[in-house]
Amino acid sequence: MVRFLYQNYLRFRGVKIGKNTMISLGAKVDTHRGKVSIGDNCLITSGVKILSHDGASRLINKDDFGYGEVKIGNNVFLGVNAVVLRDVTKGNNSVVAAGAIVTKDVPPQSVVAGNPAKIIKTLEGPFPILNDRKKY
Repeated sequence: MVRFLYQNYLRFRGVKIGKNTMISLGAKVDTHRGKVSIGDNCLITSGVKILSHDGASRLINKDDFGYGEVKIGNNVFLGVNAVVLRDVTKGNNSVVAAGAIVTKDVPPQSVVAGNPAKIIKTLEGPFPILNDRKKY
């Protein structure tokens, strides 16, 4: 019930969340100055931080007001304590490893890990649906 309320709060803040997506209560989706969209069947685990803006960007470039956008495709897994920075797109059926810092786009069907995150593996389908509530 609490997770349902949290996801509705995120929707109220402008986050687009697809069907059958689970966002841990310990995850932080920050849309202070930007947009976030999350596809269907995603799993976003505890400690994940999704940032759609950059507060220090103006110090680096006076014309950059820090607004950004994060797009997460369908069937994406974000591991514990991963950080996703602004202006990044994660392709369908991709995996972000625990603790990864995602600074660039993640192609579909890829596994990324590290700081900054780099592709460590390419996945081949067919892909099971993440967050499938069927008991096996």
